[in-house]
Amino acid sequence: MASQQSDPPPRGAVSGPSRLVVLVSGSGTNLQALLDAIAADPGGYGARIVAVGADRSGIAGLERAERAGIPTFVCPVGEYATRADWDRALAEAVGAYEPDLVVLAGFMKLVGGEFLARFGGRTLNTHPALLPSFPGAHGVRDALAHGVKVTGCTVMLVDDGVDTGPIIAQGVVAVRPDDSEDTLHERIKEVERALLVDVVGTLARDGYRIEGRKVHIP
Repeated sequence: MASQQSDPPPRGAVSGPSRLVVLVSGSGTNLQALLDAIAADPGGYGARIVAVGADRSGIAGLERAERAGIPTFVCPVGEYATRADWDRALAEAVGAYEPDLVVLAGFMKLVGGEFLARFGGRTLNTHPALLPSFPGAHGVRDALAHGVKVTGCTVMLVDDGVDTGPIIAQGVVAVRPDDSEDTLHERIKEVERALLVDVVGTLARDGYRIEGRKVHIP
């Protein structure tokens, strides 16, 4: 009787903690949420941050990483002749740390073809709206202006569009009658941080597979 081949492990499933590279552009509150989750359960969370990168120096996100003893790197767009050159340099800098997952945690630059060729399907991002509604830089403002009664946040895989990648998870936030863009965004951020921590840990521990636009977690 012929032996049966076992199915390949889910994407992202690795032996030992998954290696994360986190990219930031500002205060790094999502980075801090990940750091706190890993510190609270280093054996059980399933991932560790091996490097933090940024598109500019002198930001709080890099300081958070340095205080945690995590290597950092900076790839400013302005130091490269073309955007493609920057994208290639960013891919090289990230690739040096051999990540299993890349997390864009408030990273305010669009990655390009070279980056996605290496890390597509394993790069995560968040958005402060329930995609596919209200993509782009003003998701909170646009949802509020549209008069929606609920909005929220999305964790998705990054593709070559703007907030168009396969959706992994979403969190819902009710819109209050007296909400401003700032008050609504603050409540969304709270849900977003918790959702990102949960998704990263789950993917790191259990792996996942992608079928078309759907992300399946075992």
